[in-house]
Amino acid sequence: MSTEESAPYGGATDAKAAVKKVRTHHLREWKQQGRPFTMLTSYDLMTARIFDEAGIDTLLVGDSGGNTVLGYGTTLPVTLDEMIMMARGVVRGASRALVIGDLPFGTYQASPEQAYLSAVRLMKEAQVAAVKLEGGVEMAPQIQKLTQGGIPVCAHIGFTPQSEHTLGGYRVQGRGDSAAERVLRDAHAVQDAGAFAVVLEMVPGDVAAQVTKELEIPTIGIGGGNQTDGQVLVWQDAFGLSTGRTPRFVKQYANVHDVLLEGARAYASEVADRSFPGPEHTF
Repeated sequence: MSTEESAPYGGATDAKAAVKKVRTHHLREWKQQGRPFTMLTSYDLMTARIFDEAGIDTLLVGDSGGNTVLGYGTTLPVTLDEMIMMARGVVRGASRALVIGDLPFGTYQASPEQAYLSAVRLMKEAQVAAVKLEGGVEMAPQIQKLTQGGIPVCAHIGFTPQSEHTLGGYRVQGRGDSAAERVLRDAHAVQDAGAFAVVLEMVPGDVAAQVTKELEIPTIGIGGGNQTDGQVLVWQDAFGLSTGRTPRFVKQYANVHDVLLEGARAYASEVADRSFPGPEHTF
């Protein structure tokens, strides 16, 4: 790392040498140094600005936006055009964080060529720095095609939401010897294909730790324990905008839902009694 890129940065990890702009190679360097890094989802300019200011290292424009932004029941209906629209705002809002965009269901599974064309659109039209796709051994040809074409790829194994019907719903993956071996095979396959990092979702902590130990590329956990190289959460879960049941692996760091609800009720009340707008808000 150059001196210009490694000045200290005031964020959640003061001990970590920070950079003016996070690149994929920084994640690998942090893994080698044993320094955990952070990832949050983001789907718009405003949250991207806030998370960037907070020192979050990577922002994932996830197809989870299908649930949290667009109101779909699953991630399956999300289109590439919708991903590009959300990613554009995030890229414009982040000056430091590495922005990664999800390839949605049906835009890469058919062939490496399909994956490449979809990834090119996401990078050209939204200007993300990398793409993410789901799958292990079976997606190695796609990952190889993208990386050989100059597109950085973050892989995603374990529980893969786009395959929830095949996997039988939201279930932990990697339990039992054979399932754990499958996770390890997938992890090595995506690394060998050229992925710069891999998300491990809903994988037992000991399995995630073993994957992290064996791989040279960084691992990013979500429901995989605290021994992965990085951690990711959906921001609406982490900061309490979502209501109802949340996954076991989620910790709530704020209650944005109640703050917004209180503010909206106060606004409605003041409009109803004509106390807003007051003289100070009137030309």
